[in-house]
Amino acid sequence: MSTTGSAQPAPTGSWLDPLAALRSDGGPETDVFLTGTVFLDIVFTGLDHAPVRGTETWARGMGSSPGGVANMATALRRLGLRTALAAAFGDDMYGDYCWEALSGSEGIDLAPSHRAKGWHSPVTVSMAYDGERTMVSHGHAAPKPCVSVASRPRSRACVTSLSPGRVGDWVRQAHSEGSLLFADTGWDETGAWDPDTLADLSLCHAFLPNATEAMHYTRTDSPEAAVRALAELVPVAVVTKGSGGAVAVDGTTGEHADVPALEVDALDPTGAGDVFMAGFTTATLAGWPLADRLAFANLTAALSVQHFGGSLSAPGWSEVAAWWQYARRIGGQSQEVMRRYSFLDDLLPGGSSDWPLRATPTIGFRS
Repeated sequence: MSTTGSAQPAPTGSWLDPLAALRSDGGPETDVFLTGTVFLDIVFTGLDHAPVRGTETWARGMGSSPGGVANMATALRRLGLRTALAAAFGDDMYGDYCWEALSGSEGIDLAPSHRAKGWHSPVTVSMAYDGERTMVSHGHAAPKPCVSVASRPRSRACVTSLSPGRVGDWVRQAHSEGSLLFADTGWDETGAWDPDTLADLSLCHAFLPNATEAMHYTRTDSPEAAVRALAELVPVAVVTKGSGGAVAVDGTTGEHADVPALEVDALDPTGAGDVFMAGFTTATLAGWPLADRLAFANLTAALSVQHFGGSLSAPGWSEVAAWWQYARRIGGQSQEVMRRYSFLDDLLPGGSSDWPLRATPTIGFRS
Protein backbone atom coordinates (compact mmCIF):
# COMPACT_ATOMS: atom_id res chain seq x y z
CA MET A 1 0.00 0.00 0.00
CA SER A 2 1.31 3.44 -0.93
CA THR A 3 1.98 5.79 1.95
CA THR A 4 2.80 8.93 -0.04
CA GLY A 5 -0.14 9.23 -2.42
CA SER A 6 -3.36 7.62 -3.49
CA ALA A 7 -3.10 3.84 -3.60
CA GLN A 8 -4.89 4.02 -6.94
CA PRO A 9 -6.59 6.71 -9.04
CA ALA A 10 -9.96 7.60 -7.58
CA PRO A 11 -12.49 5.34 -9.36
CA THR A 12 -15.24 6.95 -11.41
CA GLY A 13 -17.44 3.87 -11.69
CA SER A 14 -20.61 5.17 -10.10
CA TRP A 15 -23.73 3.94 -11.82
CA LEU A 16 -24.85 7.56 -11.74
CA ASP A 17 -22.48 10.44 -12.40
CA PRO A 18 -24.29 13.68 -11.52
CA LEU A 19 -21.66 15.72 -13.35
CA ALA A 20 -21.51 13.61 -16.52
CA ALA A 21 -22.60 16.57 -18.64
CA LEU A 22 -19.58 18.56 -17.45
CA ARG A 23 -16.90 15.95 -18.04
CA SER A 24 -16.08 17.12 -21.57
CA ASP A 25 -15.80 20.83 -20.78
CA GLY A 26 -12.05 20.74 -20.20
CA GLY A 27 -12.52 21.50 -16.52
CA PRO A 28 -10.59 20.05 -13.58
CA GLU A 29 -10.39 16.29 -13.18
CA THR A 30 -11.14 16.67 -9.45
CA ASP A 31 -14.65 17.76 -8.46
CA VAL A 32 -14.12 18.59 -4.77
CA PHE A 33 -11.06 19.15 -2.61
CA LEU A 34 -11.15 19.31 1.19
CA THR A 35 -8.79 19.09 4.12
CA GLY A 36 -9.01 18.43 7.85
CA THR A 37 -8.36 15.84 10.54
CA VAL A 38 -9.19 12.16 10.07
CA PHE A 39 -10.23 10.26 13.22
CA LEU A 40 -10.69 6.57 13.68
CA ASP A 41 -14.31 6.29 14.85
CA ILE A 42 -15.39 3.29 16.92
CA VAL A 43 -19.16 3.33 17.32
CA PHE A 44 -21.01 1.10 19.82
CA THR A 45 -24.67 0.53 19.02
CA GLY A 46 -27.56 -1.32 20.58
CA LEU A 47 -27.15 0.22 24.04
CA ASP A 48 -30.30 0.40 26.13
CA HIS A 49 -28.95 3.16 28.34
CA ALA A 50 -25.85 5.17 29.13
CA PRO A 51 -22.94 3.24 30.64
CA VAL A 52 -23.19 3.05 34.43
CA ARG A 53 -20.17 3.86 36.55
CA GLY A 54 -18.45 0.81 37.99
CA THR A 55 -20.17 -1.67 35.66
CA GLU A 56 -19.46 -3.33 32.34
CA THR A 57 -21.92 -2.64 29.52
CA TRP A 58 -22.21 -4.89 26.48
CA ALA A 59 -23.29 -3.39 23.15
CA ARG A 60 -25.29 -5.44 20.66
CA GLY A 61 -23.37 -3.99 17.73
CA MET A 62 -20.38 -1.92 16.73
CA GLY A 63 -18.67 -0.51 13.69
CA SER A 64 -15.39 1.20 12.91
CA SER A 65 -14.76 3.76 10.20
CA PRO A 66 -12.71 6.82 9.34
CA GLY A 67 -14.33 9.90 10.92
CA GLY A 68 -13.78 13.63 11.19
CA VAL A 69 -13.26 15.18 7.74
CA ALA A 70 -13.56 11.65 6.32
CA ASN A 71 -17.32 11.84 6.92
CA MET A 72 -17.76 14.57 4.32
CA ALA A 73 -15.18 13.16 1.93
CA THR A 74 -16.97 9.80 1.97
CA ALA A 75 -20.38 11.41 1.52
CA LEU A 76 -19.14 13.37 -1.53
CA ARG A 77 -17.51 10.32 -3.10
CA ARG A 78 -20.52 8.08 -2.59
CA LEU A 79 -22.60 10.65 -4.49
CA GLY A 80 -20.29 10.25 -7.46
CA LEU A 81 -18.00 13.26 -7.08
CA ARG A 82 -14.29 12.83 -7.74
CA THR A 83 -13.02 13.79 -4.30
CA ALA A 84 -9.49 14.61 -3.12
CA LEU A 85 -8.58 14.84 0.56
CA ALA A 86 -5.51 16.36 2.23
CA ALA A 87 -4.94 15.06 5.75
CA ALA A 88 -2.26 13.64 8.01
CA PHE A 89 -2.63 9.92 8.68
CA GLY A 90 -1.16 8.26 11.73
CA ASP A 91 1.88 6.01 11.39
CA ASP A 92 0.04 3.13 13.05
CA MET A 93 -2.39 0.34 12.18
CA TYR A 94 -5.36 2.67 12.65
CA GLY A 95 -3.76 4.95 10.07
CA ASP A 96 -3.27 1.98 7.74
CA TYR A 97 -6.94 1.09 8.08
CA CYS A 98 -8.21 4.64 7.53
CA TRP A 99 -5.96 5.12 4.50
CA GLU A 100 -7.02 1.88 2.87
CA ALA A 101 -10.71 2.40 3.68
CA LEU A 102 -10.76 5.88 2.12
CA SER A 103 -8.46 5.25 -0.82
CA GLY A 104 -8.99 1.62 -1.70
CA SER A 105 -12.57 1.00 -0.59
CA GLU A 106 -14.22 4.42 -1.07
CA GLY A 107 -12.15 5.66 -4.00
CA ILE A 108 -11.06 8.98 -2.48
CA ASP A 109 -7.89 10.50 -3.92
CA LEU A 110 -5.31 10.79 -1.13
CA ALA A 111 -2.45 12.12 -3.25
CA PRO A 112 -2.49 15.44 -1.29
CA SER A 113 -2.35 13.52 2.03
CA HIS A 114 0.66 12.14 3.88
CA ARG A 115 1.62 9.61 6.53
CA ALA A 116 3.11 11.31 9.60
CA LYS A 117 5.96 9.26 11.05
CA GLY A 118 5.65 8.69 14.79
CA TRP A 119 2.20 10.30 15.06
CA HIS A 120 -0.70 8.13 16.22
CA SER A 121 -4.17 8.39 14.81
CA PRO A 122 -6.77 10.46 16.67
CA VAL A 123 -9.53 8.19 17.98
CA THR A 124 -13.18 8.79 18.90
CA VAL A 125 -15.34 6.23 20.71
CA SER A 126 -19.04 6.95 20.26
CA MET A 127 -21.85 5.29 22.22
CA ALA A 128 -25.31 5.65 20.71
CA TYR A 129 -28.48 5.32 22.79
CA ASP A 130 -31.87 7.05 23.08
CA GLY A 131 -31.40 8.67 19.67
CA GLU A 132 -28.30 10.53 20.87
CA ARG A 133 -24.63 9.73 21.26
CA THR A 134 -21.88 10.27 23.79
CA MET A 135 -18.33 10.57 22.52
CA VAL A 136 -14.86 10.31 24.03
CA SER A 137 -11.94 11.43 21.85
CA HIS A 138 -8.17 11.45 22.13
CA GLY A 139 -5.50 12.84 19.85
CA HIS A 140 -2.69 15.31 19.40
CA ALA A 141 -2.41 18.17 16.95
CA ALA A 142 -1.68 16.95 13.45
CA PRO A 143 1.77 17.66 12.06
CA LYS A 144 1.88 20.75 9.85
CA PRO A 145 1.40 21.43 7.10
CA CYS A 146 -1.47 19.15 6.12
CA VAL A 147 -2.08 20.94 2.84
CA SER A 148 0.63 21.21 0.23
CA VAL A 149 -0.21 23.82 -2.39
CA ALA A 150 2.00 21.94 -4.79
CA SER A 151 0.01 18.70 -4.42
CA ARG A 152 -3.49 20.20 -4.13
CA PRO A 153 -5.31 19.41 -7.37
CA ARG A 154 -7.32 22.03 -9.20
CA SER A 155 -10.99 21.31 -8.50
CA ARG A 156 -14.44 22.50 -9.40
CA ALA A 157 -15.17 23.11 -5.71
CA CYS A 158 -13.55 23.13 -2.29
CA VAL A 159 -15.03 22.76 1.18
CA THR A 160 -13.66 24.78 4.08
CA SER A 161 -14.61 26.05 7.53
CA LEU A 162 -14.49 29.72 8.50
CA SER A 163 -12.50 30.82 11.54
CA PRO A 164 -11.14 34.31 12.31
CA GLY A 165 -7.76 34.78 10.66
CA ARG A 166 -7.37 31.08 9.89
CA VAL A 167 -8.28 30.77 6.21
CA GLY A 168 -5.28 29.16 4.56
CA ASP A 169 -3.45 30.48 1.54
CA TRP A 170 -4.69 27.48 -0.39
CA VAL A 171 -8.27 28.77 -0.02
CA ARG A 172 -7.36 32.10 -1.59
CA GLN A 173 -5.45 30.37 -4.37
CA ALA A 174 -8.34 27.99 -5.07
CA HIS A 175 -10.68 30.98 -5.25
CA SER A 176 -8.37 32.72 -7.71
CA GLU A 177 -8.37 29.55 -9.86
CA GLY A 178 -12.16 29.71 -10.12
CA SER A 179 -12.99 26.93 -7.67
CA LEU A 180 -16.34 27.36 -5.94
CA LEU A 181 -15.86 27.48 -2.17
CA PHE A 182 -18.49 25.95 0.10
CA ALA A 183 -18.07 26.93 3.76
CA ASP A 184 -19.49 26.21 7.16
CA THR A 185 -18.40 27.40 10.59
CA GLY A 186 -17.92 25.89 14.01
CA TRP A 187 -19.55 26.59 17.35
CA ASP A 188 -18.13 29.66 19.09
CA GLU A 189 -17.35 28.49 22.63
CA THR A 190 -16.47 32.06 23.67
CA GLY A 191 -20.02 33.23 23.01
CA ALA A 192 -18.73 36.36 21.22
CA TRP A 193 -19.93 35.35 17.74
CA ASP A 194 -17.58 37.91 16.24
CA PRO A 195 -18.83 38.98 12.78
CA ASP A 196 -15.18 39.16 11.69
CA THR A 197 -15.37 35.36 11.48
CA LEU A 198 -17.40 35.93 8.32
CA ALA A 199 -14.86 38.33 6.76
CA ASP A 200 -13.72 35.68 4.27
CA LEU A 201 -17.22 35.07 2.93
CA SER A 202 -16.16 37.28 0.03
CA LEU A 203 -14.12 34.29 -1.17
CA CYS A 204 -17.01 31.84 -0.89
CA HIS A 205 -19.74 30.76 -3.25
CA ALA A 206 -21.97 29.25 -0.56
CA PHE A 207 -22.20 29.42 3.24
CA LEU A 208 -24.13 26.75 5.16
CA PRO A 209 -24.34 27.43 8.93
CA ASN A 210 -27.02 25.98 11.18
CA ALA A 211 -29.80 28.21 12.45
CA THR A 212 -28.26 28.91 15.86
CA GLU A 213 -24.91 29.88 14.34
CA ALA A 214 -26.53 32.00 11.64
CA MET A 215 -28.76 33.93 14.06
CA HIS A 216 -25.89 34.58 16.46
CA TYR A 217 -23.58 35.89 13.76
CA THR A 218 -26.22 38.09 12.10
CA ARG A 219 -27.88 39.25 15.36
CA THR A 220 -31.27 38.18 14.02
CA ASP A 221 -34.12 36.28 15.68
CA SER A 222 -35.15 33.77 13.01
CA PRO A 223 -33.47 31.54 10.42
CA GLU A 224 -35.37 33.38 7.69
CA ALA A 225 -34.04 36.77 8.82
CA ALA A 226 -30.56 35.29 9.19
CA VAL A 227 -30.45 33.87 5.67
CA ARG A 228 -31.53 37.22 4.24
CA ALA A 229 -28.74 38.95 6.13
CA LEU A 230 -26.16 36.39 5.00
CA ALA A 231 -27.33 36.75 1.39
CA GLU A 232 -25.91 40.26 1.52
CA LEU A 233 -22.45 38.75 2.16
CA VAL A 234 -22.27 35.61 0.00
CA PRO A 235 -23.81 34.55 -3.35
CA VAL A 236 -25.59 31.49 -1.91
CA ALA A 237 -26.73 31.52 1.73
CA VAL A 238 -28.19 28.37 3.31
CA VAL A 239 -29.39 28.04 6.90
CA THR A 240 -30.17 24.55 8.15
CA LYS A 241 -33.00 24.17 10.67
CA GLY A 242 -32.58 20.57 11.82
CA SER A 243 -35.99 18.88 11.84
CA GLY A 244 -37.36 22.10 10.29
CA GLY A 245 -35.46 21.61 7.03
CA ALA A 246 -33.48 24.40 5.42
CA VAL A 247 -33.97 27.85 3.95
CA ALA A 248 -31.77 29.44 1.29
CA VAL A 249 -31.26 32.43 -0.98
CA ASP A 250 -29.31 32.19 -4.25
CA GLY A 251 -28.27 35.65 -5.29
CA THR A 252 -26.82 34.36 -8.57
CA THR A 253 -30.24 33.24 -9.81
CA GLY A 254 -32.63 35.25 -7.64
CA GLU A 255 -34.12 32.06 -6.18
CA HIS A 256 -35.52 31.74 -2.65
CA ALA A 257 -36.46 28.37 -1.15
CA ASP A 258 -37.67 26.99 2.17
CA VAL A 259 -37.84 23.19 2.12
CA PRO A 260 -39.02 21.14 5.12
CA ALA A 261 -37.07 18.12 6.34
CA LEU A 262 -38.24 14.58 5.79
CA GLU A 263 -39.74 12.89 8.83
CA VAL A 264 -37.64 9.86 9.75
CA ASP A 265 -36.81 7.78 12.81
CA ALA A 266 -33.40 9.21 13.65
CA LEU A 267 -30.99 6.80 15.31
CA ASP A 268 -27.72 8.75 15.23
CA PRO A 269 -27.21 12.35 13.99
CA THR A 270 -23.42 11.94 13.66
CA GLY A 271 -22.25 13.37 10.33
CA ALA A 272 -25.69 14.61 9.22
CA GLY A 273 -24.38 18.14 8.66
CA ASP A 274 -21.50 16.77 6.57
CA VAL A 275 -23.90 14.72 4.47
CA PHE A 276 -26.16 17.77 3.98
CA MET A 277 -23.15 19.75 2.76
CA ALA A 278 -22.19 16.93 0.39
CA GLY A 279 -25.71 16.69 -1.02
CA PHE A 280 -26.00 20.44 -1.54
CA THR A 281 -22.53 20.68 -3.11
CA THR A 282 -23.30 17.81 -5.49
CA ALA A 283 -26.61 19.34 -6.57
CA THR A 284 -25.06 22.79 -6.97
CA LEU A 285 -22.26 21.56 -9.22
CA ALA A 286 -24.87 19.68 -11.24
CA GLY A 287 -26.75 22.95 -11.81
CA TRP A 288 -30.08 22.06 -10.20
CA PRO A 289 -32.72 24.63 -9.12
CA LEU A 290 -32.33 25.85 -5.54
CA ALA A 291 -35.42 24.05 -4.17
CA ASP A 292 -34.18 20.75 -5.64
CA ARG A 293 -30.73 21.33 -4.13
CA LEU A 294 -32.22 21.82 -0.67
CA ALA A 295 -34.57 18.86 -1.05
CA PHE A 296 -31.74 16.58 -2.13
CA ALA A 297 -29.50 17.72 0.75
CA ASN A 298 -32.39 17.14 3.18
CA LEU A 299 -32.92 13.65 1.73
CA THR A 300 -29.28 12.59 1.98
CA ALA A 301 -29.10 13.86 5.56
CA ALA A 302 -32.35 12.06 6.45
CA LEU A 303 -31.05 8.79 5.01
CA SER A 304 -27.84 9.14 7.03
CA VAL A 305 -29.45 9.68 10.46
CA GLN A 306 -31.37 6.41 10.14
CA HIS A 307 -28.07 4.55 10.57
CA PHE A 308 -25.27 4.69 13.07
CA GLY A 309 -21.92 6.36 12.55
CA GLY A 310 -20.57 9.18 10.40
CA SER A 311 -18.98 7.96 7.18
CA LEU A 312 -20.62 4.55 7.68
CA SER A 313 -24.07 6.10 7.26
CA ALA A 314 -23.36 8.36 4.26
CA PRO A 315 -25.79 7.33 1.50
CA GLY A 316 -24.88 6.59 -2.10
CA TRP A 317 -27.12 6.63 -5.14
CA SER A 318 -28.32 3.10 -4.45
CA GLU A 319 -29.81 4.29 -1.13
CA VAL A 320 -31.37 7.34 -2.80
CA ALA A 321 -32.87 5.14 -5.53
CA ALA A 322 -34.13 2.56 -3.04
CA TRP A 323 -35.88 5.28 -1.00
CA TRP A 324 -37.56 6.74 -4.08
CA GLN A 325 -38.59 3.34 -5.46
CA TYR A 326 -40.10 2.43 -2.09
CA ALA A 327 -41.93 5.77 -1.86
CA ARG A 328 -43.41 5.30 -5.33
CA ARG A 329 -44.37 1.64 -4.98
CA ILE A 330 -45.30 1.32 -1.32
CA GLY A 331 -46.22 4.89 -0.37
CA GLY A 332 -45.93 6.29 3.10
CA GLN A 333 -45.08 9.79 1.90
CA SER A 334 -47.44 12.73 1.52
CA GLN A 335 -48.44 14.08 -1.88
CA GLU A 336 -46.39 17.18 -1.09
CA VAL A 337 -43.27 15.07 -0.56
CA MET A 338 -43.89 13.11 -3.76
CA ARG A 339 -44.21 16.34 -5.74
CA ARG A 340 -41.12 17.79 -4.09
CA TYR A 341 -38.97 14.81 -5.07
CA SER A 342 -40.45 14.18 -8.51
CA PHE A 343 -37.21 15.52 -10.02
CA LEU A 344 -35.65 12.17 -9.07
CA ASP A 345 -37.69 10.50 -11.83
CA ASP A 346 -35.58 12.17 -14.52
CA LEU A 347 -32.36 11.79 -12.55
CA LEU A 348 -32.32 8.14 -11.52
CA PRO A 349 -31.79 5.42 -14.14
CA GLY A 350 -34.17 2.51 -14.45
CA GLY A 351 -33.55 -0.62 -12.44
CA SER A 352 -31.27 -0.75 -9.43
CA SER A 353 -27.60 -1.24 -8.84
CA ASP A 354 -25.34 -1.39 -5.83
CA TRP A 355 -22.82 1.36 -5.29
CA PRO A 356 -19.57 -0.33 -6.31
CA LEU A 357 -17.39 1.17 -3.56
CA ARG A 358 -18.00 0.80 0.16
CA ALA A 359 -15.58 0.39 3.05
CA THR A 360 -16.08 -2.56 5.37
CA PRO A 361 -17.07 -1.33 8.86
CA THR A 362 -14.37 -3.15 10.76
CA ILE A 363 -10.64 -2.89 11.32
CA GLY A 364 -8.91 -5.62 9.47
CA PHE A 365 -10.61 -8.78 8.38
CA ARG A 366 -7.86 -10.79 6.72
CA SER A 367 -8.59 -12.34 3.35
